[in-house]
Amino acid sequence: MKRRSFLSMSAAAGATLCVCGVSGVCSVPSMRACASVATHIEALRRPFGKLLILVELKGGNDGLNTVIPFADPAYYRLRKNIGIKREQAIQLDARTALHPSLEPLMPLWQNRQLAIVQGVGYARPNLSHFRSMEIWDTASRADEYLRDGWLTRALAAALARQGFPADGVVIGSAEMGPLANGARAGENGTAQTVARLHPVQGESQLKTVFPASPFGESIRTAMQMLEAHTRLTRQTRAARSRGVAAIRLTLDGFDTHYNQPERHRLLLAQLADGLAAMRSALIELGRWNDSLVMTYAEFGRHPRENDSYGTEHGTAAPHFLMGGRVLGGLHGLAPDFGQLDGNGNLPAGLDFRRLYATVLGPWWGLGASAIMHERLEPMPLLRV
Repeated sequence: MKRRSFLSMSAAAGATLCVCGVSGVCSVPSMRACASVATHIEALRRPFGKLLILVELKGGNDGLNTVIPFADPAYYRLRKNIGIKREQAIQLDARTALHPSLEPLMPLWQNRQLAIVQGVGYARPNLSHFRSMEIWDTASRADEYLRDGWLTRALAAALARQGFPADGVVIGSAEMGPLANGARAGENGTAQTVARLHPVQGESQLKTVFPASPFGESIRTAMQMLEAHTRLTRQTRAARSRGVAAIRLTLDGFDTHYNQPERHRLLLAQLADGLAAMRSALIELGRWNDSLVMTYAEFGRHPRENDSYGTEHGTAAPHFLMGGRVLGGLHGLAPDFGQLDGNGNLPAGLDFRRLYATVLGPWWGLGASAIMHERLEPMPLLRV
């Protein structure tokens, strides 16, 4: 595709983009509105220190076929038809391997810039897509109902503590997710903007080649937004003001109840190609060392395959973190098939909110306990 201005590229990609600030206002999450939401000087003048990029694996990714416990015979007993053969998997150590579609991530692994955190979930898991995603988005306990997304609370805390506002950006989804209730509906039912948003003028100079997929186009939109932000910062020499702290991207389709092997292969290939391109673009922009990329999903999949060559809703699953300051390697707890619960699911070895506490505390320097409503120990996932 011929590179055009950021405004044209974002419209062509069909990605939904919302800019959501602590003032409680967001742009309209629609294709038409997004054509005018490329960026604007007032909201994108200076980075909010370190950047978080969340990648939602919507539908619940099958963690056992992503990070494969190939040395455990129980894995193959439970997955006679859909288990990834040992000789096809990418071996990481004597017990663990990656799905072959994730090969583009191996340079990150070898450079110790990819962390794989196993066993992520929460106590008393809910297997409803809607409710479990609400738990992840608000960082609540299973029996707790919170109104605001955890990033909404974090950005408000940043304003209170550091004295300037920061934005979260949602691309590829109309759902605000962890930025829930950062928007305010207008009288006609649509969201309203803080200030008039202006398209960026000029051509993108990024040399990174992005995958030709909806997810790849969402990443292109995000990277060109950061490129435009960098350009505007240099042009205006702006003093400390508003900046982008978090970007949320979505890759949909992980609810693999049937014909999982081929569907999952294609999804993981999109994920790996997209993350590899994102890394290249962040390096090109000089943002790799101050960016933290993290996957998340509402749940994993059941350890036992079903009769449709797929998997039902499950519980704990692994997640990836990558970045120039990430402490690469295997973290968390590997799956233990001897500890399955009464429904045959894996217990959570690591509360997902500890990942959020790592972002809030060590990464952003915010008071994680106040934002999360309880004390949670960060994970040792970042280089000092």
